[in-house]
Amino acid sequence: MIRGFATSEGTARYRDRFPRARDAGHFRRPDISPASGAEDSGPGDLWLSSIGLGTYLGDPTPEVDRSYTEAALAAMRGGINVLDAAINYRHQRSERNLGAALKQLVESGELSRDEILVCTKAGYLSFDGDMPGDPRAYLMREYIERGIVDPAELAGGMHCMSPNYLHNQLERSRANLGLETIDVFYVHNPESQLSSVAPDVFEERLRRAFQALEESVKAGKIRYYGTATWNAYRVPPAQPGYMSLERVVTIAREAGGSRHHFRFVQLPFNLGMPEAYGLRNQRLNGDQLPLLDAARRLGVAVVGSATLHQGALAAGLPEFITKRLGMPRDWENAIQFARSAPGVVTALVGMSDPRHVRANLAVVTCPPAALDDWKTLFQR
Repeated sequence: MIRGFATSEGTARYRDRFPRARDAGHFRRPDISPASGAEDSGPGDLWLSSIGLGTYLGDPTPEVDRSYTEAALAAMRGGINVLDAAINYRHQRSERNLGAALKQLVESGELSRDEILVCTKAGYLSFDGDMPGDPRAYLMREYIERGIVDPAELAGGMHCMSPNYLHNQLERSRANLGLETIDVFYVHNPESQLSSVAPDVFEERLRRAFQALEESVKAGKIRYYGTATWNAYRVPPAQPGYMSLERVVTIAREAGGSRHHFRFVQLPFNLGMPEAYGLRNQRLNGDQLPLLDAARRLGVAVVGSATLHQGALAAGLPEFITKRLGMPRDWENAIQFARSAPGVVTALVGMSDPRHVRANLAVVTCPPAALDDWKTLFQR
């Protein structure tokens, strides 16, 4: 297993390897307040690329495996040092594809482990390589009968965030990625539990999950943890599945003290889903704030997902958007929008083809959109 983790020195070394992108503002540190309640600077010292490699889409086939590995190689060779996966993506194959690319580049000496931020997630019961002929029998045999999952802690028959389950998935993810230490380990869509249990039960489950992840930090298996969500931070407080970031950070402090390691959140952010900037759904010290502002004050780095909304934003954008953002092609304007948002450190773009990686890298040699121009997109 490859030892090490992303560091300030390593990510700065990586940044300086791409002077044109560096000078255009492609690499940035997370915009988080030092007065956040956590007593270390945490990820605020890391230099991270403004776009990251997402690995959600694609069939679980050897052909797509090879393409994802090549895409990861092209990304890391081209100026992307944020890689994102989840153990259930393509039945663990996406993690293994990233692991193969990392192994090749580290062993060849092309890059060092401390230059790359590797993120993954756990929460959904995962298959192994392929969809089994009898999925229910597989899950019973693999998780229930072995005592890894208590059926009482399952939500919707497929989601679990119990300590036993998270520890089990973390070990599998470390093996898949070939890494001794994973930089960011997310609890995947915890809000899905809220449809099955009462709020107090949910909070206790989240607290136990965070306690387990604090243990994993102490063991050197992860550096930071967080929540990767879909609806939780984008909906109004009265809607089902809503989560208060302030409350989540309070639970992290209860689990890990003032030096807790809950330092990342991931949520969709794109031209069609801009709530993290535009919706004041978070209450913090009496103020009503959008998620991006609340996260900065709480010392939590924000990673945007679904930048192209699974291709829906890659073409057909209104002319006023292209005029404001100024990129020649629609998909570039969609990426430019997400990477230019104040408070988003990295916008994830799903790229399973190295040709798409090389095309999207053209954006990073351009400066992010000027804030005043970017804000006009929200004006009537």
